[in-house]
Amino acid sequence: MTETEILTLLKNYRNGTLSDAEKDKLEAWYLFEASNSKLRLNEYQLENSYKYLRAKLPIKQEPKVVNLWKRVAVAASITLMLATGLYYFNRTSDSQIQLTEEIKEFTPGGNRGVLTLSNGKQIVLADVEVNDSIVNDGDNEEVTIQMNPNGLITYVINPKLNSDKHNFNTYNTLSTPVGGQYNVVLADGTKVYLNAVSSIKYPTQFNEGKRIVELEGEAYFEVAKDKTKPFMVKSGNQTIQVLGTHFNVQAYTNESFIKTTLLEGSVAVSYKDQKTILKPGQQAKVTENSSAILVNDVDAESAVAWKDGRFKFDNADLKTVMNQLERWYDIQVEYKGDIPDLKFNGGTFMNKNLSEVLKVLELSNIKFEIKGSTIIVYP
Repeated sequence: MTETEILTLLKNYRNGTLSDAEKDKLEAWYLFEASNSKLRLNEYQLENSYKYLRAKLPIKQEPKVVNLWKRVAVAASITLMLATGLYYFNRTSDSQIQLTEEIKEFTPGGNRGVLTLSNGKQIVLADVEVNDSIVNDGDNEEVTIQMNPNGLITYVINPKLNSDKHNFNTYNTLSTPVGGQYNVVLADGTKVYLNAVSSIKYPTQFNEGKRIVELEGEAYFEVAKDKTKPFMVKSGNQTIQVLGTHFNVQAYTNESFIKTTLLEGSVAVSYKDQKTILKPGQQAKVTENSSAILVNDVDAESAVAWKDGRFKFDNADLKTVMNQLERWYDIQVEYKGDIPDLKFNGGTFMNKNLSEVLKVLELSNIKFEIKGSTIIVYP
């Protein structure tokens, strides 16, 4: 991309005519150039330079609704000008960049999980090599647990053994720590993506007339079709029943609602004495304080963006955003004063360090203070 094209994109942003495709193009160019820049400006240099450049750009303020994609585009554009030597606004100034004190950096999470077998043995999955057989699960010789070439836990049924010999189910639990995600393929072929600070308990094979799993936290399911065995997900007092479909369940204890978001097919959500059927693009929300099931049309892709390595928000409040950062970066968040009444739309990449994400949020005039592993939020 030429300098003229970059300046055109910046002009389009300032005029409010930058398209989604142009935003993506600008951010992709920024990421490429910044990663190959010889300048290697650190976060603190960028912060001070940004404040100077922001004063020169007629950026429109949006006090209530903060579109992170627009914010990222601005930050990316300014960083790009610095990283590629296009800081033409600063060429007439003799002011020097003042470096601030170095602070602890919080790196993003990754592929981490622990598998607990039916006999209580725990296996740290980072220590398992690809294509290894993890173990025969306890006394159940019919099932072998393996790590496949894609790094997925898989369950292989031994067809040579008589299933009538073992008519009981053994259960495994896959859990993820703060900053961890992991995927598993269940014995029926159902694929489960497990988000951070989550766990799923499931049988090593489905011998009964129903396929039942128990979830705490968040997971995305791609359920294998089997009309003879409905697939059920239990989270607290909520039960989801499907035959074969794609959906996301968020059931964290520190969130206000249990949310079920449907991407494909249909699911039946039951809560206490209520039941509803979801259509693709709908989200069901339940809370302990109410017996009603709330159903809304949502951006379903926002609910599952985490499995593709992105934070993506659909009219999310600040606490919802910070809860996600807590789970991904292993931090604690405290609030000083009232929590700002802001709504966020858009997102950013999960492979960024925390400081980069906080700088995007700071564009909405939120201030952060870091003390150890605690992030203090000021309105």
